[in-house]
Amino acid sequence: MADDLKAALLAAALPHVAFEGWSESAFAAAAADAGIAPALARGICPRGALDLALAYHAAGDAAMRAALAGADLAGKRFRDRIAHAVRLRLEGADPEVVRRGVALFALPQHAGEGARAIWGTADAIWRALGDTSDDINHYSKRAILSAVYSATVLYWLGDTAPGHAATWEFLDRRIENVMQFEKLKASARANPLFNALFAGPARLLAMVKAPQGRVQDHLPGSVK
Repeated sequence: MADDLKAALLAAALPHVAFEGWSESAFAAAAADAGIAPALARGICPRGALDLALAYHAAGDAAMRAALAGADLAGKRFRDRIAHAVRLRLEGADPEVVRRGVALFALPQHAGEGARAIWGTADAIWRALGDTSDDINHYSKRAILSAVYSATVLYWLGDTAPGHAATWEFLDRRIENVMQFEKLKASARANPLFNALFAGPARLLAMVKAPQGRVQDHLPGSVK
């Protein structure tokens, strides 16, 4: 019941958001248009328009997951699957409503909620593509994709090319940059010269962390 009422509030709010942003006036107008008493509307969305903005973002994630579930990705490289997922996510959104959301989450008091929403989108993409990692890779994958997605959204909002063609080219370049960086890290780990060069800083770090009186253990030629 509450979910249905929130969906009705959100649908009624969108025409107002395009002109008034995710504001209290838009929230009040949505409640009036949906025929929901102000007290009940506030009970459903205690933070008013902020809760509706987050509901809009969550609905976009859900629509993307549904679209991915029905997509044939078997012949695509993994990087192309990620690009396809981001494209589906943006193609299902209203640029003006998203623009108003960017303005809302740019406010210091709402920045944390905005960051969590972007992280949730990155997590939804990785899970939809079958990622089951639960180690440090779980977090690094989502952090990197969050950065790529955020940059792509900002580019998309300013893209006037037909079909947002420039945005998809931008997205491909960002993913290519990430892939090149990952290849560099992998080759560095496998390079004995890199490991030898890193031994110096690693030894210095061990000296700094060593308990008092044990620093000599990390010096060249130390006898233990």
